[in-house]
Amino acid sequence: MPQRPPRPLTRDDVDALALALPEVTREDSPDHPAYAVRGKKFLMWRGPRRDALEPTGEPMADVIAIVVPGPDDKEAILQSGPPWFTTPHFDGYQYVLVRERDLGMLDEVELAEVITDAWASRAPKRLVREHLG
Repeated sequence: MPQRPPRPLTRDDVDALALALPEVTREDSPDHPAYAVRGKKFLMWRGPRRDALEPTGEPMADVIAIVVPGPDDKEAILQSGPPWFTTPHFDGYQYVLVRERDLGMLDEVELAEVITDAWASRAPKRLVREHLG
């Protein structure tokens, strides 16, 4: 029997992956939650801003900003192509962006890796060692 392709990833998957990591708290906002480890944010849903615009000129309402460990990591993720992107606003900052509507372009393993790396870049080293070995 052929296997069905996995379902596209959603906001709930992002939430589950982030909250599965040790000591993660979710800072609730109705549409724009942020995730932090010991008070340090590593993933946040952005509100519409002028630095990320639709082709119509309207601000994108579904952008997720995810911390990356370093500039080389940011460049590697961006070089992998869509759905990852950045804007001039994030020049010099260790974040990559992805739109909620484009989560379906990722598989769960890739998204989990990026979120785990983001968490590990903000978590205390001892906590990272305990969790990741």
